[in-house]
Amino acid sequence: MDFAQSQTCEALMRAFAGECQAHTRYLLAAKAAAAQQLHVLRQAFEFTAKQELIHAQLFAQRLQQQGITEIRVSAGYPLDPADDLQQILSLAAQHETHEAQEIYLQLADSCARENSAAEAALFRQIAKIEQSHAERFSLLAQLMRDGALFRSGEQTVWMCLNCGHLHTGTEPPQRCPVCGEAQGFAVREQLAPFTLRQGEPLQ
Repeated sequence: MDFAQSQTCEALMRAFAGECQAHTRYLLAAKAAAAQQLHVLRQAFEFTAKQELIHAQLFAQRLQQQGITEIRVSAGYPLDPADDLQQILSLAAQHETHEAQEIYLQLADSCARENSAAEAALFRQIAKIEQSHAERFSLLAQLMRDGALFRSGEQTVWMCLNCGHLHTGTEPPQRCPVCGEAQGFAVREQLAPFTLRQGEPLQ
């Protein structure tokens, strides 16, 4: 079978294009978040965008290994609003869920039918990652809807993502007392990258 005419090739091309689209959408969202001084959201979008770029690279490598040098694909991809961050987060969660629970599993099945087991496994593995993206964006969207991105109903430890300062209270300070950055850099410590909670053993 000519790989260029296979369903596996089509699946990889669709996924490559989709991951490139997602990477760009999240960088645009990060730019909008920075403009609104919501740097915690900027970093969340940038963090996710980097992972989508790696996914695109993985799909591209599979195509290149088969001698594919040109991508031809016809598919629909979302174009989210430019600066409504709550809506962007909600839509991103929907897109990632659709990708994780439907699109990538369907593409995995099409690869499996052609005995492309490695490609099928890759789609299923990345689907799990996309589900984690959906959960991340859904949580942030919910916090924005509730007016709770920088507010908690109980004493909470907040981290400044710029310098690492920790503050305990129902809200982070308007400006970090250490580095002077605005509240938009604050995040709940439990949501901060590489947070190690005292007394909790590593698993």
